[in-house]
Amino acid sequence: MNFLITGAAGFLGSTLANHLIRAGHQVRALDDLSKGDPQALSPEVHFTRGDVSDRPKLWTLLQEVDCVYHLAARVSVPESVLYPREYNTANVGGTVSLMEAMRDVGVRRVILASSGAVYGDQGEQPLKEAATPDPHSPYAVSKIAAEYYVRTIGKLWGMETVCLRIFNAYGPGQHLPPSHPPVVPHFLRQALRGGTLVVHGNGDQTRDYVYVDDVVSAMAAAAIASNVNGLVINVGSGTETSIRELVKKVGEVTGREVDSLNNSNTSGGVSRMKADLTLAGQKLNYKPSIKLDEGLRLTLQRDPRFK
Repeated sequence: MNFLITGAAGFLGSTLANHLIRAGHQVRALDDLSKGDPQALSPEVHFTRGDVSDRPKLWTLLQEVDCVYHLAARVSVPESVLYPREYNTANVGGTVSLMEAMRDVGVRRVILASSGAVYGDQGEQPLKEAATPDPHSPYAVSKIAAEYYVRTIGKLWGMETVCLRIFNAYGPGQHLPPSHPPVVPHFLRQALRGGTLVVHGNGDQTRDYVYVDDVVSAMAAAAIASNVNGLVINVGSGTETSIRELVKKVGEVTGREVDSLNNSNTSGGVSRMKADLTLAGQKLNYKPSIKLDEGLRLTLQRDPRFK
């Protein structure tokens, strides 16, 4: 098959692109390199630097493409609180531009990388796709808006759409920005450096940490699955882990005595997150295979930054 991946030089995008290449597919990649690294992509990936709102460039890249993976987005929750307009422009406006270009060229299927963040705080766990979204940040708002645009436009224009709500993905190559880094690689780096792990809130809040290879397996399945048009599907590990537990596991996997500090002046975010994977199992034959302990070890082994 011929694929286009937007946001392809990022953490998930590059892992997905390289997986598809190994499986024998043709992959075109688009990324503006605001955060991504083109060196993470296989030489066989046809990379183009550009913005997802560049319609002429999209028209060229979409020629003879069978399926689009739309991963291009700004993804920092704290940053989105400061810059909601920019998040709306990139995550919502960029999605609409892509859908219009797909219509113009005639591409029939798109898979949107959405987020478990759209659920917010829910009384019932695990989180089912039928739950009413309760976004707590502009980032989460932009993701649910992108979902609605993709599904609505898909119905109106006869496109097949799948929205994958990806929970807390982690693994080798995850971007580590100077401010607001993702918790898993940040904790691993701090532990290896002998630093203190700062826990926001009381540390009892839980998250569903899912290893990148499991996420990619679900994404690859979504491109060829039948009877998935218009669906929203969770992609996670199906296990909830508290931040306190994560600190302990990071200490175990690194072999370091880690010190942690609770910062009660900052919010720990929503109280609980655990993905219900029933629909993913039924529609994508998805069953996560890598538990958190193993995923942390693999991240240390495969990511040269932790050597």
